[in-house]
Amino acid sequence: MHVKPPSLAALALGAIPFVAMCFSVALWDRIQPMLFGVPFNLCWLILWIVLTPCFLWFAYRIETAAHRRGEHGP
Repeated sequence: MHVKPPSLAALALGAIPFVAMCFSVALWDRIQPMLFGVPFNLCWLILWIVLTPCFLWFAYRIETAAHRRGEHGP
């Protein structure tokens, strides 16, 4: 069975939410400012939890389009 490695674009789209949730939180780990009654840090994480499926859907679309075109990579 041949498994095609993911494209660089799909990997980058998957890495954006990961980096945003894991490595950027320490930059503003404080109570203020408050958004919608909760700390900004929590709003930031909730935003990325909601946005992650969108990024992964775009990565999926890139991979399926490449598969339909017959691009099978190295």
